[in-house]
Amino acid sequence: MSQHALAVQDHPAHPLTSVYCFAVHAAAEPGVMPRVLELFAKRNLVPVSWHSTVARGRGGDAELQIDIQVQHLESPVADHIARCLRQIVHVNTVLTSEKGYSNAVFEA
Repeated sequence: MSQHALAVQDHPAHPLTSVYCFAVHAAAEPGVMPRVLELFAKRNLVPVSWHSTVARGRGGDAELQIDIQVQHLESPVADHIARCLRQIVHVNTVLTSEKGYSNAVFEA
């Protein structure tokens, strides 16, 4: 077996260093951001990145756009958080994605 094949087996298919990304679009209401953050805080998670801005939505109304990135999150938990985000009052859209890293990054 090659050295590369051994290295690939040593690392899980979804390493804990993956980053889950959540894009939340909501009405620009003051209570939205704390409700969104609460879903992470009550799980003892601190996002590695949080960016929010108010922009004009499709209908011309003010829209709050929040981009959140969280490390060390398992897929079922990330999916559950996304479902909870979609249930928050004034939230219109929640998009999710996962950024992973090549096993080559860990071989150095």
